[in-house]
Amino acid sequence: MLPGQIYLDGNSLGLLSGDAEAGIHRVLESWRELAIEGWTGANPAWFTLAEELGAQMASLVGADAGEVVVTNSTTVNLHQLLATLYDPRDKRQVIVADSLNFPSDNYAIRSHLQLRGLDPDSCLRMVESRDGRTINEEDILAAMRDDVQMVMLPTVQYRSGQLLDVARIARAANERGILLGLDCSHSIGILPHALSESGVDFAFWCSYKYLNGGPGAAAALYLNRKHFGRAPGLAGWFGSRKDRQFDMSAMLESAEGAGALQIGTPNLLSMAPLIGTVPMLLEAGIDRIRAKSLAMTELMMDVADDILATHGFVVANPREQERRGAHIALAHPEASRICRALRASGVVPDFRPPDIVRLAPSPLYTRFADCVEALAILDHIMESRGYERYPSGRELVS
Repeated sequence: MLPGQIYLDGNSLGLLSGDAEAGIHRVLESWRELAIEGWTGANPAWFTLAEELGAQMASLVGADAGEVVVTNSTTVNLHQLLATLYDPRDKRQVIVADSLNFPSDNYAIRSHLQLRGLDPDSCLRMVESRDGRTINEEDILAAMRDDVQMVMLPTVQYRSGQLLDVARIARAANERGILLGLDCSHSIGILPHALSESGVDFAFWCSYKYLNGGPGAAAALYLNRKHFGRAPGLAGWFGSRKDRQFDMSAMLESAEGAGALQIGTPNLLSMAPLIGTVPMLLEAGIDRIRAKSLAMTELMMDVADDILATHGFVVANPREQERRGAHIALAHPEASRICRALRASGVVPDFRPPDIVRLAPSPLYTRFADCVEALAILDHIMESRGYERYPSGRELVS
């Protein structure tokens, strides 16, 4: 923990752990001692680290080892997956997405459609929110018409914490011959997934939130094995078969699994923290992490109902456990100023426009007592109207 602070922003940037720091030093030491020989002589070897970390991460998303690889950044992975899998036929050119998803995903989809010579305004079908905070799954299913080639959704909505019923959506997509892709950035490392069992076609995620990989840490992607053997849309030499990569053939011989979607040489220093953090998560157990997460957010909602409702807060996240991610979203007209007052009082929250205070306890380092104390501080800020000393406005978001 940060001294003197209650950190409730783990859904934007997880804290540095001793294991992550050790992973960084491990790679630095191998660079110092082995230089170029580190590609094959380091422990773990740099040359296959992306695949090795992907194999470890696979159980966190319910995938087989070869279906996950650690590579690129989050949005680059989406571009790669679109370039590889989006194949619009004459009557199937539409991609369905939702209006509440993290904007970068929709930026990427629009730009990809433009690169394909298609009109984003007609080929990107946005599912709108009925209440401004959540997406109705019936509306997602209704949008899957005969002209749809792909659906791209988040597992957890980054503002409200809504958890979508992935199995239900995947079942409907599979029945209609539609590809389903997921952004798991706000769910990886905090709740169980079953991507392969559900029949999800592809997924991608960052590793700096609940995976605690640090700012700019390498992202990861999942490719269902039914798509193995497809040529990567964005080809690069690190997508080669490992046993043939250094043959330097004029023609790419792609790796068999998700590793084929790597592009350039991996950024080892951005992958290094994951050497420590992924095994730590596996040791803690994703089911136990989820159980503690649900208990903490349940406690915070109970306190919000008992105390904070008198100050005009509304719990904007779904209350049902099966529909709730890992953070609570408190709606208030003065959310921006309240977040600034909380930071000044030693509580680190998150503001999401237009009116959301996000509080994200992370089970690996947040205590139940921290949750109660943070809400007591928030209650005091509202009682004293201390937030009025701060200007309103947008803060850094991610």
